[in-house]
Amino acid sequence: MTAPARRRGSAFSVVLLLIAALVVYAGASNVDRSLRAARAEGAPGVFSGSHVECVQHPGHESCTCYGSYVPDSGGPERADVYLYGRDRETCPVDASTAAIDVGADHRVYGPEGSNEWIMTAGVIAAGLAMGGWAARPWWKRGAPAR
Repeated sequence: MTAPARRRGSAFSVVLLLIAALVVYAGASNVDRSLRAARAEGAPGVFSGSHVECVQHPGHESCTCYGSYVPDSGGPERADVYLYGRDRETCPVDASTAAIDVGADHRVYGPEGSNEWIMTAGVIAAGLAMGGWAARPWWKRGAPAR
């Protein structure tokens, strides 16, 4: 009995598999920071809000709370950072609030942590699903006959 013909992947499948690998890599490179943000692990300090910028979408408003951050350890002040997860009502404009620096370049987090890890997990899952779908031409279709 002859072995079943093996299906070969197309150039599209190869390109899609490479893109999927890049998506998984991009998500995986953010796992550590997302987990630290979720647990509010980092350098504690004080965020002082200076202004809030909002964008209106149909049925939704998205705001970013900008200001400066000073670590409790006495390090240098970081200007032009934003406090993640705040909106128009919760942005401490002309006031200060506790914040945690987890190592992100331009953002700090509140002491309550963040749900950013959900998006990171979603990006990784989407990349794995895309890669699995792209690799399906190379999967064996059943066991060989004996």
